[in-house]
Amino acid sequence: MKTANLIASFSGVSGLTIAGYPGAIALQTEAEIRESLENGVFDRIVEGLTRQPEGASAGADEADEMVFTGGLDEVNRVFYERRWTDGLAIIPPTVDRVEEFLKHTNRSADEAIAVLPQANLIATPRNIAANAVMAGCRPEFMPLLVAAVEAVADPHFQLMNLGSTGCKTPWLLMNGPIVKELGIEYGVALRSRGPNPVLGRALGLILSNVAGFKPGETLMGTFGYFLPFALAEDEDACEEIGWQPYHVEKGFSRDTSTVTARTTVYWGGQGTPGGWTSSRPGEPVPPTAGSILEVACRHVERNTQAELSLKYGDRNMVTLLVTPPTARILAAGGHSKRDVAEYVWKHSRISVQDVNDILQAYKGDGPTVHELVQDGVLPASFDVGTRESVPLFVSPDLIDIVVCGDAYRDKMMSLWCNYNRPVTRPVELK
Repeated sequence: MKTANLIASFSGVSGLTIAGYPGAIALQTEAEIRESLENGVFDRIVEGLTRQPEGASAGADEADEMVFTGGLDEVNRVFYERRWTDGLAIIPPTVDRVEEFLKHTNRSADEAIAVLPQANLIATPRNIAANAVMAGCRPEFMPLLVAAVEAVADPHFQLMNLGSTGCKTPWLLMNGPIVKELGIEYGVALRSRGPNPVLGRALGLILSNVAGFKPGETLMGTFGYFLPFALAEDEDACEEIGWQPYHVEKGFSRDTSTVTARTTVYWGGQGTPGGWTSSRPGEPVPPTAGSILEVACRHVERNTQAELSLKYGDRNMVTLLVTPPTARILAAGGHSKRDVAEYVWKHSRISVQDVNDILQAYKGDGPTVHELVQDGVLPASFDVGTRESVPLFVSPDLIDIVVCGDAYRDKMMSLWCNYNRPVTRPVELK
């Protein structure tokens, strides 16, 4: 009820009738649900749809109105109290600072870039710039953030589902010439260096202050979130080994700069697919493409939540971050990015019986793998016996490979997510 009233308030509607449902619907039987609907909920729905709301207002100040005047400490205190920050100190978004950002885009200051749910407020260059200033961005980052907003606003991304209890964290992948022009990191410790942290933080502030996702109110991750982040692909390494950069794979030219919005519920637990193994002391065996692929499969299996991996169908996907040395061995073994994705898809598996048992325990009435196939969530090839195994993902198209990270280490990391799909947008430079 609190969330519904907040969304109504963000949307500028007062006096809205909310049809509250009693109890935790996910834990109720069909009979209990029906009883609740027939004994009051349905009547409140009808009333809400047929009664004129008491009134509506703009729900926001004028875009260029001064909201507060004061020193650094005072600004941080007031912004924190109004929940306009992520809890960390901010750079005050003064008029002069915002104007500097607006010089780096062709869009007019109050042009509608997108309407962002849940709050359904309009993202404009002005409020994008204000949040970017607060995050500590440089003015020349402005075109990246406009493209990022366009990406998360795409219905394919499904921004509305970001508030799920599953603790989904948005992140940005950068490709193209702008990566080197702006010094976006793609090497060692890339998530934590250069512009990458503040770019991610800016996205988080935009999603909080424009899209209305506030932790504990409309952003309902059960155990909370880490800050959104950004990273770039090592396109020099891709070129060296003969692999295409991510944005080229998706149909963009190599000289086009792009931003891809994605989400993940996981960060950590790196895989070490290289290493040196030996059957006898003194006889080390260097890693091969085959051994790396096997480690990749086991890594993906560990980091994909089995109880959710199949019931979401084509909304269940993974991004595999691979360091350049690891990618180099795979390429030398004759594998393209697509080959790697197909191998991981084919060999990262779970037994049908395990899926059925987990989903039955998760919610007593199913569904089973057979029922998911019947409902069109899974392809017909998944309809096999309970002693058989099936892939964790419905298609290799849902497994993306990105080359990045330490150029001298044998590492990989899988970033699994569901609900939200990746969306790529070109960066419009002034």
